[in-house]
This record gives sequence, structure tokens and C-alpha cells, in this order.
Amino acid sequence: MKLEVVTIGNRPPSWLREGVDQYRRRIPKEWGISLRQIPLPKRAKGALTQQLVRSEYKKLRSASSRDARKVVMEATGKIWSSEQLSNKLDTWLKDYQMVQFFVGGPDGMDNALVDSADDIWSLSRLTFPHSFVPLLILEQIYRAWTMKNHHPYHR
Repeated sequence: MKLEVVTIGNRPPSWLREGVDQYRRRIPKEWGISLRQIPLPKRAKGALTQQLVRSEYKKLRSASSRDARKVVMEATGKIWSSEQLSNKLDTWLKDYQMVQFFVGGPDGMDNALVDSADDIWSLSRLTFPHSFVPLLILEQIYRAWTMKNHHPYHR
């Protein structure tokens, strides 16, 4: 199986990239974890938010694999426990060749992408800096793996 985090955004700070790299090394290679960052469209003065979100949607849609399980990260989505995510990953490993996690830009996600998702996941009702989200997703994927493998990371 392959897991991919697809995000709209600018290059995160080095300390966040180091955190992402740390979890990428920890997650089993057979899960084929990858990150795809789509550059944030330029915010011109007077640009309409809806047009920017639509532009981002088109880029995310073009990155979408037709046969993948699509998980959209959205503040209004379902909040899963680490145990629930672990169980979902088990099921997805059996049923799909690829799972993609989509992270929209700072102005939110176009409804068309949300409507086309297989799952809508919220990490929390808290607001996080946009660039933190890929790191949080990878940490939770790693935690799910450690739970299934009785690793002491998750206690």
C-alpha cells in the first residue's frame, strides 16, 4: 500500500521538515509514505477567496489517484481516536492500493473535494498552523502502526 499526504502550501520551516522526515523514516517502507506539496497560489490584492479555493481544488483534484481512498482533512470532519485510525488503516491496507490525505490551503477546502471524499477527518477542534498538519498526520500514522505492533511508543 502507498500512503500519500497531498497539501497546498508554502515550504514549511526547517524544524517542521525535520519532524516530517523523522516520521517518514519510522513508518514502514512497505507503506510507501510520500508527501506532495502543491505551491500555494499567489494571493494578489483584491483576489476573491472563492477563486483561490477553486484554483487549489483543481490542483488537488489533478493530484488525486482514481483508485485511492480519499481522506480530506477538514475542521468539520470526524474526530478519530488513535485506535480508530489504527483500525481504519488496517482496513485500508486490505482494501486499497493507495490512501491519499488531502490538506487544503489556508482559506479552506472547496466543497467539491469534500463531497468527493471517502472520509472527512478532523485532527481536532483546535486550530493549527497550516504547515503543522502533515506532521500531525504522519505522527498519527506512525502511532497507529506502533499500536498494531505493540511498540512502546504508544502507551
